[in-house]
Amino acid sequence: MCGLCGVAHDDPRSSPDPERVRAMARTIAHRGPDDEGVWVRRNLAVGFRRLSIIDLAGGHQPIENEDGTIALAINCEIYNS
Repeated sequence: MCGLCGVAHDDPRSSPDPERVRAMARTIAHRGPDDEGVWVRRNLAVGFRRLSIIDLAGGHQPIENEDGTIALAINCEIYNS
């Protein structure tokens, strides 16, 4: 199972430290030893540790939209029907 962590500040002008989130993600490396990703925007930071079972080559998270304003970190599979 993958691992997810993050930091959110009440003040939208206060940006979380990306290194703090990376350190948080390292503490759960046993949950996802195959990849690490961090996304920081404004007052929110998300860290992700990935366990590669399916889609070994791809699947880096958090996933961003085209302009990087939205990110998604999930522990599931997405199917387009």
